[in-house]
Amino acid sequence: MIRVAIAEDDFRIANIQEGFLQQLEGFTLVWKALNGAETLEQLENEPVDLLLLDIYMPDQLGTELLPIIKERFPQTDIIMITAASEKEMLQEALRYGVFHYLIKPVSLQKFTSILMNYKKKKQLLSEASHVTQEVVDAYFSEVVSPTISTTSLPTGIDSVTLTHVSDLMKTIESGISIEEMGVKMGASRTTARRYLEYLVTIGSCRVEHEYGIVGRPERRYFKI
Repeated sequence: MIRVAIAEDDFRIANIQEGFLQQLEGFTLVWKALNGAETLEQLENEPVDLLLLDIYMPDQLGTELLPIIKERFPQTDIIMITAASEKEMLQEALRYGVFHYLIKPVSLQKFTSILMNYKKKKQLLSEASHVTQEVVDAYFSEVVSPTISTTSLPTGIDSVTLTHVSDLMKTIESGISIEEMGVKMGASRTTARRYLEYLVTIGSCRVEHEYGIVGRPERRYFKI
């Protein structure tokens, strides 16, 4: 289990993030904090693996907490989730090695993609007995390919079929519709959609809408 904390002064946003976390396997929320002082106090009392950190808090900026956290709690990774759009804020966050930087409002799809990618990268390092260039390249790639495990997949997703669909996506540059994937899989439209949407959820694919002359827009899936 990845232990997560939320530092966010708006309790409504904190509750939304908590709801997102509850939908993700392998993550558990340990505590929430409303300001910088409480964040540091909670980190002292109950260390976590990952901190979802806002920038604009009542007592101090989240970016001002970064050097303190890195010095006192070096094992805590950080994802900034903020409405701040100033370039200087992003640059400051990058200097202290944040894992990612999300601009509010954050969709469930984006939240899921980033946190599952974080989980895959932690798994990659924990499972590596020694560091090779392949391990390093995989870690620093935008998205780590999902580790297919029957114990971590949701109901209705089979590891063999998922690997097959993922491999098919690697060969398709112009995107593919649900119907086209169904044909390639030899499966129903419902099954094809389920696997494509799961790949979107874990950040391996993105989806675009193509508008035809008539009818509803078609969802088209592209490998990231």
